Amino acid sequence: MKYYLGIDQGTTGTTSIVFDEEWNICGKGYVEHKQYYPKPGWVEHDPIEIWEKTKESVATALIQAGINANDLRSIGLDNQGETCMAWDKKSGKPIYNAIVWQDRRTAKRADELKEKYNELIAKRTGLTIDAYFSALKIKWILDNISEAKEKADKGDLLVGTLDTWLLWKMTGGEIYVTDSSTASRTMLFNLHTNQWDDEILNIIGIEKSILPQIKDSAKIYGYTSLEFIDAKIPIAGSVVDQAAALFGQACFDKGSVKTTYGTGCFMLMNTGDKPIVSENGLITTAVWSLDNKITYALDGGVYIGGAAVQWLRDGLEIIKSADETEALAKSVPNTGGVYFVPAFTGLAAPYWDQYARGTIIGITGGTRREHIVRATLEAIAYQVAENLEVMQEDSGIKIETMRADGGAVVNEFLMQFQADVLGIPVDVPVINETTALGAAYLSALGVGDFNSVKEINSNWKLNKRYVPSIDKDQRESMIEQWKKAVQRATNWIK
Repeated sequence: MKYYLGIDQGTTGTTSIVFDEEWNICGKGYVEHKQYYPKPGWVEHDPIEIWEKTKESVATALIQAGINANDLRSIGLDNQGETCMAWDKKSGKPIYNAIVWQDRRTAKRADELKEKYNELIAKRTGLTIDAYFSALKIKWILDNISEAKEKADKGDLLVGTLDTWLLWKMTGGEIYVTDSSTASRTMLFNLHTNQWDDEILNIIGIEKSILPQIKDSAKIYGYTSLEFIDAKIPIAGSVVDQAAALFGQACFDKGSVKTTYGTGCFMLMNTGDKPIVSENGLITTAVWSLDNKITYALDGGVYIGGAAVQWLRDGLEIIKSADETEALAKSVPNTGGVYFVPAFTGLAAPYWDQYARGTIIGITGGTRREHIVRATLEAIAYQVAENLEVMQEDSGIKIETMRADGGAVVNEFLMQFQADVLGIPVDVPVINETTALGAAYLSALGVGDFNSVKEINSNWKLNKRYVPSIDKDQRESMIEQWKKAVQRATNWIK
């Protein structure tokens, strides 16, 4: 029996899943890591903690699967995207915490650059200039951490997204790489040449020499060191998390769409071998590179999805666990006129407003926690619906169904409401951990156990389809009211 390991290194924790050759889940490990908020709008992770938790989650998955490390055929990794860090090549020590994709410390610098270079950078990278992407975070570390320049001058500084850090650690410092999909989240990658862009590096002030080499998303990068697991296994797939989910959902045809419900919500539409430039605030991204050929997607990212539910639990403390939200939302017929715009760190696509902030509006003396919980779940669905609307406009493709994955798809209220506000069916697959699955698929492709993506197609199985249950007029009226609430939240702290 062959076994494949998919590691999904996410914003709030690391999931490791062992799949057998029939692509059934045999074992799973999940370990949370801490979020650090040193100043308002700043978000950090401890890279050493992430490394330790990754090892822990892998060990748990192997134990649960009842196998040894040397039973693994290959390992695939996906990462949280724009989160980045810098470390010392000799000691292996980070010189600063990882700066998380949600971090807004570089918002002002993004505004300054936007005025002069937005058109050039958007054309080359597919991204609008924003603090969300890695480039300005890397520049902040170079400018603000005293040892960064000295180490860079000596050739001892390594800089990268978390895939680069983990691949380096997993192989005992043997490989220093990233893949095209993750590179395309940095704002330094040229979508058309599949390389770092020299002119943009020059504009931002980052030396190419400190960046990792860009590779295909499926190939043998190197082998695991004994510090990681007790065997020498090929690491053969690496990709950014949302691309991994698109791959795991078998969205290989042009026009196929998936949304992943995690800390944020991320909708991707496969646009094939041509990048489509968005007119409406979506971003254009590389989702994987195979045999040096990039597959592109339109990407509608929502910063706060599941994180809003987490805030109900840990911030407001009005629920004890996310599981309660479904019953609470169903216990009231509607939100009682309450709308919640969870713009904790600004609004992403299609608004790109760095200065929006969270807003709960429509509260009356009759508002109860059930209404706020329901409004939170509805907010997730509204944000996704807005992205689908502009995705259809930008691509000229009518979306017939949406595939959904991630932790929140177990919430039947949310999935039904999502179908209602989209006006199309929402399909949830049997395996909703599609991010780790996509990473494992890519590793199997990398070691030659699949000859092409077409062989993966037949593995996708439907668990449940949610069909819209409201009419067009009702849908449009609800969305109009939601957009009114969003306007109240925009441009708040400027």
